[in-house]
Amino acid sequence: MEEQIEMEAGIKDPEVQRVRLLKVPVDIVRPEDFALLIFRLASRQEPQNIVLLSLWDLLRARHNAEYREYVERASLVIPISKSIVAGAAFLLSKRPVRYMPFDFVIRCLSALEEHAFSCYLLGGRKKMMHTVEKNIVCTFPNLHIVGRYSGRLKKHGEEQVIAAIRKSSPSLLLVGRRIRGGEFWLARHTGQLGNGLRLWCSDLFDVLAGNTWRPSKRTFDLGLEWVGYCARSPLRLFRLFPFLYYNFLLIAYKLFGRKQAE
Repeated sequence: MEEQIEMEAGIKDPEVQRVRLLKVPVDIVRPEDFALLIFRLASRQEPQNIVLLSLWDLLRARHNAEYREYVERASLVIPISKSIVAGAAFLLSKRPVRYMPFDFVIRCLSALEEHAFSCYLLGGRKKMMHTVEKNIVCTFPNLHIVGRYSGRLKKHGEEQVIAAIRKSSPSLLLVGRRIRGGEFWLARHTGQLGNGLRLWCSDLFDVLAGNTWRPSKRTFDLGLEWVGYCARSPLRLFRLFPFLYYNFLLIAYKLFGRKQAE
């Protein structure tokens, strides 16, 4: 019925253009296509992993075979780093749309709520998860929370949690930092979790619960969010060296290996 209405209204399928930056896939998703794209992906009867790709993730994908395969097979690879956008413009003459992680998740939840889809919450402290669920229910009343698991996921209880996720068949599985292995956990259990969207974000539940700082939209648009993160964790300053390495790679590919980069 939904597809018939869309066809009669002349709504086209959302377009996603995938480019390769330093041999790593990056998707270009226009904001006007966002809601319909999420609806399409959530409606498919197959696993749909979404990767929020930072600069450090891009470099990790170049050198870690397991993570590279996970990114390659993802349904969406969304850049969250301004350096990725600038690199794509410099090397490929393409400009991907950059999304703030928190805003991306909110957009996803909003798109799913329009069709009364469901969500499962995995990872995060018990008290915090209660707050997160309450905030989501208040903001998106038509989005069904079909389950949540708080605390660290221990090895001996992993099978039961996976079975519960598969049985509840959520349209979106949101995974936070307290899951051992992070995105690697999703990569290793993709075939066991059933269908639907899956999304991992390190501080997702902290932000949804209002327990941690997040940059303003203006700060993010200017690409200055790293200043706030470094102020809270000075060790992040050491990421200057991977950043310099990334820029070296861009110049090297521009001069000697453009065909490989594309």
